[in-house]
Amino acid sequence: MADNPQRPGHRPRPLSPHLMHYRPTPTMISSITHRITGVGLGLGMAVLAWWLFAAARGPEPFALFLSLAITPLGQVILFGFAWALSYHLLAGIRHLVWDLGYGFDPRSANRWSLVIFTLSFLAPAGLFVLAYTGNGGYYL
Repeated sequence: MADNPQRPGHRPRPLSPHLMHYRPTPTMISSITHRITGVGLGLGMAVLAWWLFAAARGPEPFALFLSLAITPLGQVILFGFAWALSYHLLAGIRHLVWDLGYGFDPRSANRWSLVIFTLSFLAPAGLFVLAYTGNGGYYL
């Protein structure tokens, strides 16, 4: 038995391999992204609350919000929030499917991770296309 200076007479405790010891897989990246988008949604709620508060306060505060929201940075933030929402929703649905016991094999899990990434970008892109076509995509 090797001696441990902190615990005489005991072996050193095994350490979990660091994240960099693993080859990244789509499922691993998807899991990390799911956690990051959860944090992003929390931050995005502050923007959503600001928007609602500005709308409730009247035309001047709402005009200020809109003047910032239409800037390129504002559009990136809004797109990022829409992407995080769609990604987190789709990944959450996948977790529900996993809870039912389906899709655990590596091939299926990796394939669905790539599908979720693709759909999560298409959904907000479609939303922005509808918004930019005028009338929310509906013609009156």
